[in-house]
Amino acid sequence: MAIVEQNENLSRAELLCLAEQAMRLYPAKYQGQVQLLCQSENATFLITTATERYALRIHRPNYHQKHEIESELKWLDALNDYGVAVPQAILSEQGERVQTISLSNDVIRYAVLFEWIEGEMPTTEVDPQAFRQLGQINAKLHNHSKAWQYPDNFQRIIWNHETMVSPQGHWGDWRHATHLNRNDHIVIEETIQRIDHELKDFGKSSDRYGLIHADLRLTNLLLQNDRIGVIDFDDCGMSWYMHDLAAAISFNEHYAAAPEWIENWIEGYEREAHISNEEYALIPTFVMQRRIQMLAWIGSHAQTEMALSLGNDWANQTVRLCKKYLNTQQIPVGLI
Repeated sequence: MAIVEQNENLSRAELLCLAEQAMRLYPAKYQGQVQLLCQSENATFLITTATERYALRIHRPNYHQKHEIESELKWLDALNDYGVAVPQAILSEQGERVQTISLSNDVIRYAVLFEWIEGEMPTTEVDPQAFRQLGQINAKLHNHSKAWQYPDNFQRIIWNHETMVSPQGHWGDWRHATHLNRNDHIVIEETIQRIDHELKDFGKSSDRYGLIHADLRLTNLLLQNDRIGVIDFDDCGMSWYMHDLAAAISFNEHYAAAPEWIENWIEGYEREAHISNEEYALIPTFVMQRRIQMLAWIGSHAQTEMALSLGNDWANQTVRLCKKYLNTQQIPVGLI
């Protein structure tokens, strides 16, 4: 099985060239200093003018088509109208929000310029109650998603069991994860089978499955006084609503504070919406599905800073979580 290739293979100099090319498509008021802000999945540039700041996103290859990015922007428009602080895309001089830029016929990327959202990014080192804010804003997104009429030609990525944890998953095959012992494959396979059984019984009715952010962690919140901004909708797509809870503790399911994070997330969520008994019962299942999905991500993003920062034992911790999930009815978090 070939490893999924979604990593950006361009140098910083090449990305800067693309960013400058993209900015030339915008009116004079948006022209300013172009500086690489971060490169995790996509490359994000900070654009600084005499009076304003903007964020330019250059999409990585082999992930989204142009119409899928345009669908993301339509949801952001609707959320903005709904009162949620989310990035708003800026029109080019030609009236387009998704720009097609290239270094050659073989190197083509999509770019979007966004209004800047002010705020501080919380981390897991802060008071666990920050997860209440995360749960509350997530519930607002779900409330909107359940009521929103999708525009014509709306299409986003689908996050179901197969696309998350099968060998053909969007982020690759979990078997390619670094530091994973081949002898432990059987435990993970058994866990996947149990998750599949649980979710087939659970189903995909509209009250439990729909359009979600799919990566709403603390790093994608911006807090300013009482205002909560939500960023990075690049992975938004169709999935179970409770996948957003699992995503909230991505990479950190094995930490001792994880149960408290989950409880705070749920408390915040319940201020705006309701988690059904059926959804609540499957929280361990969604947490484990996400953890194995991230195992696949590690395999296809092994050389990224995030993957390398997890160290050599993260895969083994995943196996221990699987064993706990299979042998108990407890939420499989908080091993260390």
